[in-house]
Amino acid sequence: MSTVTNQFLPPLSSGEIEITDPDRYEDIDRKQERIAAFLTRRKYDGLLLRRPCNFAWFTSGAECPRDAAHEPAAALFITPEARVVLADNVDSSQLFDRHLAGMGFQLKQRPWHEGRSGLLDDLCRGRSVACDVQQAGATNEAAEIAALRLPLTALECERLRKLGGIAAHAVEATARNIELGQTEAEIAGQLANRLYRHEVQPLSLRAVADGRGRSYRRWKFGDNTLRRWCFISATVSRWGLCAGVTRSVVFGSPPPEMVLAFQQAGMLSATGMFFSQSGWPLSLVWQKVRRIYEKQGVGDEWQLADQADVVGYLASEVPMVPTSEFTLLPRMPLHWHPSVGPAQVGDTMLVGEEGCEMVTRPTDWPMLCVTVKGRPVELSDLLVRESGAPATSVTPPAPAPSNGSAIS
Repeated sequence: MSTVTNQFLPPLSSGEIEITDPDRYEDIDRKQERIAAFLTRRKYDGLLLRRPCNFAWFTSGAECPRDAAHEPAAALFITPEARVVLADNVDSSQLFDRHLAGMGFQLKQRPWHEGRSGLLDDLCRGRSVACDVQQAGATNEAAEIAALRLPLTALECERLRKLGGIAAHAVEATARNIELGQTEAEIAGQLANRLYRHEVQPLSLRAVADGRGRSYRRWKFGDNTLRRWCFISATVSRWGLCAGVTRSVVFGSPPPEMVLAFQQAGMLSATGMFFSQSGWPLSLVWQKVRRIYEKQGVGDEWQLADQADVVGYLASEVPMVPTSEFTLLPRMPLHWHPSVGPAQVGDTMLVGEEGCEMVTRPTDWPMLCVTVKGRPVELSDLLVRESGAPATSVTPPAPAPSNGSAIS
């Protein structure tokens, strides 16, 4: 390996490159302080971050490039005094020109044709190093490092709000403009196009038509044509942060059994969001949701699909499972996505000091209001469209439980 490419470049200073985003610079500084405290507590010299989620987290939104095998092509080495990017000569200029200029990072570079293992081994040799994956010469501290990513910072919360708004708008615009006879794949393609326009990365897109979700709870899309109704769902990422949203549209008068299933799912989602409170373990939140499953006579539905996830720099930082003792804190985001039969609802929220904040709030969309413990929780309702006509924001008449259903 070349001796030149194995040397640290001089650190960039504000005198050399103007800090154009002081809020982001401060966000990175605070994360380095948290890592420094971790290193001191555990008696490590440095931390090696190789996972893309941790790369995005520490850099406050930089995208980790991928090589031809779709493996992460860059990594980070962090000490209390320095933050260093490890990359080859193909990616280093793009990273610094587009993502890291003026953010206080140094570069340790290798030629693209040399294996990365030598560079990583050199960093670990003679040092006590923690890492977020299995790495020769380092200690795997993946769980400890994952815990550093939550709760979100103020900057991350603001970005999540923007991401949630973009995702909700893209899904809703797709639902308002699809046509009968289109395939699920065509619908998903329209949604992807709307997301990419805003530099939002689709992680998972779903267009589930005419009740197919009853049999396949994780169905994405296929060549099946839309005949009457569907739900459209997106799990997306930008700045490394993740959010999810689901909306449902029906052409003509909705079948009563479909409306009932949709509103039951809505009651579950409202219950979950209401009780996702600071200081509550997920197991306690889950008990409240399961009680609503049982009260609605669909007590076994929860076993057919996952219900919710704590999100962040992964689409599932912590899954919602009945026995989880993970405790919620302010500024932790959750994606609630319960399903009943053919229906699914989904929104992303932030835990607050005094309640939840929905970050994928519907815009120009019919609303379903559910009262939980005397407080209203507003969710997206079914969008009813006339066959072959533009969308209308008309809430359909529904059998019990109806709009405004109370949960105590």
